[in-house]
Amino acid sequence: MKSFMASPSTIDRKWYVVDATGHTLGRLCSEIAKVLRGKNKPIYTPHIDTGDNVIVINAEKIKVTGKKMDQKIYFNHSDYPGGVRETTLKELLAKKPEDVITLAVKGMLPKGPLGSQMIKKMHVYAGPEHENAAQKPEVLEIKY
Repeated sequence: MKSFMASPSTIDRKWYVVDATGHTLGRLCSEIAKVLRGKNKPIYTPHIDTGDNVIVINAEKIKVTGKKMDQKIYFNHSDYPGGVRETTLKELLAKKPEDVITLAVKGMLPKGPLGSQMIKKMHVYAGPEHENAAQKPEVLEIKY
């Protein structure tokens, strides 16, 4: 008996919508990363993108535990000497709440071309409205 290996022609992609209201940042993002990677499917193959598309709404209503709002720092560099810029989680949630979830999920995906392909299937929106209603997404229940 041979092992099953998925190929791009055998992959059936679905669309899921996730409401981030009241969910903890890391726990929610790890579940989203599993769906993007395809680990929730029996046809999972490590070297092929077998995952589904995920729409995340209400990114601004995510919660974190402890003092992370003030102590968690995101670093950015301008490639010039001394060009390190720091942003706290509170500031990033106020300016770009979509980036908080995107950065967390991106760190949980594989590095390289495969991870880049997977992160493109995630669409994050700060509010409750999204532009992907034509895809008829199913609601994804996050259990943790």
